[in-house]
Amino acid sequence: MDSIKTKIELSQEFIDQVKEDIKPHWGELGWVTYKRTYARWIPELGRTENWDETVKRVIEGNINLDPRLQNKTVSVGDYNELVQEAKSLFKLVYGLAATPSGRNLWISGTAYEKRNGDALNNCWFIAVRPQKYGDSHIVPEYLDADTKAVSMPYSFMFDQLMKGGGVGFSVVPSNIEQIPAVDVKTDLVILIGKESASYDESIKAGAVDRDEWLANNDIDSTRSYKLPDTREGWVVGNATMIDAHFGNTNPEHLHQVVLDITDIRASGEKIKGFGGTASGPAPLIEMLHDINALLNDKIGKKLTSVDCTDMGNMIGKTVVAGNVRRSAELALGGAEDQDFITMKQDKEKLYHHRWASNNSVAVDSMFNEYDPIADSIQHNGEPGIVNLDLSQNYGRIIDGYNDDADPEVEGTNPCGEISLSNGEPCNLFEIFPQVATEQGWNLEQAFALAARYTKRVTFSSYDWEVSRNAIAKNRRIGVSMSGIQDWILSNFGHRVVTGFEDATDSETGETYKKPIYDPEIVNKVNSMYQSVVDADAEYSDTLDCNTSVKHTTVKPSGTVAKLAGVSEGMHFHYSGYLIQRIRFQDSDPLLPALKACGYKIEPDVYTKHTMCVEFPVQAANAESENFASAGNVSIAEQFATQAFLQTYWSDNAVSCTVTFQPKEGDQIASLMRQYRHTIKSTSLLPYSGDAFEQAPKEPISKETYLKKLSEIHGDVAEEFAKENDNHDKKDLDLVDQTDCAGGACPIR
Repeated sequence: MDSIKTKIELSQEFIDQVKEDIKPHWGELGWVTYKRTYARWIPELGRTENWDETVKRVIEGNINLDPRLQNKTVSVGDYNELVQEAKSLFKLVYGLAATPSGRNLWISGTAYEKRNGDALNNCWFIAVRPQKYGDSHIVPEYLDADTKAVSMPYSFMFDQLMKGGGVGFSVVPSNIEQIPAVDVKTDLVILIGKESASYDESIKAGAVDRDEWLANNDIDSTRSYKLPDTREGWVVGNATMIDAHFGNTNPEHLHQVVLDITDIRASGEKIKGFGGTASGPAPLIEMLHDINALLNDKIGKKLTSVDCTDMGNMIGKTVVAGNVRRSAELALGGAEDQDFITMKQDKEKLYHHRWASNNSVAVDSMFNEYDPIADSIQHNGEPGIVNLDLSQNYGRIIDGYNDDADPEVEGTNPCGEISLSNGEPCNLFEIFPQVATEQGWNLEQAFALAARYTKRVTFSSYDWEVSRNAIAKNRRIGVSMSGIQDWILSNFGHRVVTGFEDATDSETGETYKKPIYDPEIVNKVNSMYQSVVDADAEYSDTLDCNTSVKHTTVKPSGTVAKLAGVSEGMHFHYSGYLIQRIRFQDSDPLLPALKACGYKIEPDVYTKHTMCVEFPVQAANAESENFASAGNVSIAEQFATQAFLQTYWSDNAVSCTVTFQPKEGDQIASLMRQYRHTIKSTSLLPYSGDAFEQAPKEPISKETYLKKLSEIHGDVAEEFAKENDNHDKKDLDLVDQTDCAGGACPIR
């Protein structure tokens, strides 16, 4: 046993051979998207990673999470099998037949991942109700770890958002009712010393001079906290202020909270661990004052779902201002809570902070009042729908009702593809079945590799006790596929919905159009699903852990789908031909190479120091007579396609943003009723086409596409290589990142 290696490393000889044998399936935006978004800086080489180096880092980081390697209990045979698995995964990902989530592409195999496995997971869910911090990395000093605190879900949210994960949070009535009335009006004092480089801007934002204040006040009679220059410091500072408003966690006489922010680094300084640059303390000061004012306004009253959502949105706004990360939040409220449903109609608060979350409502299969929701969707694009009844009692719909399927589910991640229990993350990997087929992969083998990859992520280190408990119990994985429309049309010659037939709802008596699915596609999807379940069962037995409570999903797949140039998740291509706009920091070293190749580049009209680059794109199968795009596929077919995947593929959920034309708005309520026993979560948006200046996607004609394509010459990678990749990319921020089609989730 002592002679067996317990760390797997792929040899350069093997990698060089793969590079000769396999050509990565870069999409039209693929290499640029990769280099801009996922290629990490290598200090010792003075350049960013190449694709084979990224894949090597990611696969080695994952394979070495196998607990037998971690515990040094692996046998010779098992070690050799893991080496072969690592090689297969390298080939699969290098060829872009599959990828881990964007989070894994950025973090896996890094020093940051080794000390914080949270960053390998895309998104999280937390219930907004008083909870224990427990044995977590963050426990405010004034609290016992086993005391339920109002601040805990907000601390969890703040922490995970700053690590780059999205957070769904539940403000349904049963949670909000558990929060006690606000009974302490708190005087918040934020101190800053003159030695801080952020002194002037902090005073302007609402801080006060530390030395002057201390000369006239007794800090011993207050609750005070000096924030260290860490992520945890920001979290605990906010928790200290929140809990001071509730008498069950502090003395009755407490009325003042003093927070010293002097040590927080100034705007523009580097964040070494995760990456990016600091915002300075000004956004934090604004957030603390805003939340404190909200709580002070509720003295003697209970918080509402809107209040609790506002607090989460204020945190999300601060995270966006605080770094390169986008803040992805989903607030889940009650289906009959009209104040929650209409809260974004307050335009002043919408522009101030309520933009920070997508909002959905929790329903069950008996709920039938969809008309008010549909009306709100037509006006605001919200709320989405999350059916907790289906999520708790069903895996795949075809497998039938099971009250033990997933009973602890309370919500979902921001994009809606994974139903989650309190504190649980979503853990994703996706296969591009059309690319995999073209490269000769057996799809069942590819999906089995994906299952094992995600299973290993559950053995990472996790900061929060509530998460560790949920992960150890559920071992939930999310094996997804993307480019679904490309694969179906290329391999079966038509779309999955082959027609509709008349049917009658036995409960309501309504007539509806029941979709007809191609049985050959049904059988193939069933086979791929079973390969994931079987691989999980076998690996779980080997590792002596619980089998995964659920296994499969369809994620929206924004940035990652661009690598391979496939349609995003289950969605139809936006258009057969389009201009795809990608935003870059104005100092990004890719810009000169893009300009040299003739791409149109102009200043971004929405964000300073940002450039907008146009890429002409042709969708796969754009010339097929059966091709459909988001601009012309019916709302009914989109619902039916999501229902197909929820029935035969995903035992978690299916992320889908249904696009609809104005004339289709009156169908929304009836379609929601029709699929109330089938679809676990969905959201809808009106199809915007080219309605916005510098829209991310603009439909164009084939003639315009060919004209723009003729203006492009040379190879961006070659132009970039001429500069030897010696630009200090480590000092750049990433702009407009998203792992999701609709821009909801971050990748970092």
